[in-house]
Amino acid sequence: MSVIAEISRWAIPLMLCIIPLAAYWRKVPVYESFVAGAEDGFKTGVRILPYLIGMLVSVRVFVDSGALELLARALYPVFHWFGWRQDFTSLIPLAVMRPLSGSGALGVAAQLIEQYGPDSLIGRIASTLQGSTDTTFFVLTVYFGSVGVRKYRYAMKVGLLADLVGLIASIWIVTQVFY
Repeated sequence: MSVIAEISRWAIPLMLCIIPLAAYWRKVPVYESFVAGAEDGFKTGVRILPYLIGMLVSVRVFVDSGALELLARALYPVFHWFGWRQDFTSLIPLAVMRPLSGSGALGVAAQLIEQYGPDSLIGRIASTLQGSTDTTFFVLTVYFGSVGVRKYRYAMKVGLLADLVGLIASIWIVTQVFY
């Protein structure tokens, strides 16, 4: 374990030394390349800023308007149809928030873990769901927006389907392993 800890401790400083030395050895203008990359990164940041602001405002309006709670109540029959336990409905806000916002979903997951405990079935499902799904709308707005993709309806459908499969798989796997 201590060998891995030492490798982890020195990995980044070694890379920060080796990469510029290798570039210098290959006669790559290191500083000029760094400045050009930083300039491109800044342009990308400026280009995605409107998408990011729009996404964050939309998520805030969605949560503050009570639409998240309404959607969670509307999805309760689906949970009941699958035969899942009554307390699994507390996972609905996490399942809805996860495709929208990583930090919002982390806050919901933290509340679930605080309420039910980290070793509870709900806490384990929340943790598994958090690790097995992605922030679909964030990916679409930020990553697709940064490269100029405008038509991403198929990516959205596939991303949301993957999030749904992640929810179902999280509940099924955790209940099989820990219940």
